[in-house]
Amino acid sequence: MSPAMITLWDPLVRVFHWSIAIIFVANMYFNEAGDDWHQWLGYAMVALLLVRFIWGFVGKGAARWADFFPTPARLSAHIGALVRGQAYHRMGHSPLGALVMILMMLCLLALGVTGFLAQEVDYFWGEDWIIDLHDAIANSLLVLVLLHIVAALFESYRLKENLPLSMITGKRRLGELDSNHSHPQG
Repeated sequence: MSPAMITLWDPLVRVFHWSIAIIFVANMYFNEAGDDWHQWLGYAMVALLLVRFIWGFVGKGAARWADFFPTPARLSAHIGALVRGQAYHRMGHSPLGALVMILMMLCLLALGVTGFLAQEVDYFWGEDWIIDLHDAIANSLLVLVLLHIVAALFESYRLKENLPLSMITGKRRLGELDSNHSHPQG
């Protein structure tokens, strides 16, 4: 008998996730810094961030900020379970995963702001420090992205679930959930 599946990630969250991933890779590795494509994709990224921010308040289930925001209590419980080697099953983002996700989103916003300032505000035109800051934020985001990927693969192995697949299909196996640490959709 196959395990029951639930819809976890709605289409907006999945489109946001993969669009941001594509934009980041394109601007980091394929587009020349400051060229038209780099700028247009940067503006699209900021627009996507705005939509996702609003969706965190009006969306449902795992998309909502209230469902996954990494409060001190949630972080403590998650870290404690990891230290004890216990499973921490949770539908949606784990507290540490949510923390990294929020840090990545803040880096994306900072990239948008510093890129805009460097390209569109005369006061900053030709200033090396704003470009250096933009580059440092991009490199910091790359580290967070790599951490995100490694953590998703590690947790997939540890929890015996294919977490990256759920961000493609939107569905996740409804496994044995520890009522102290996890709950479907909230």
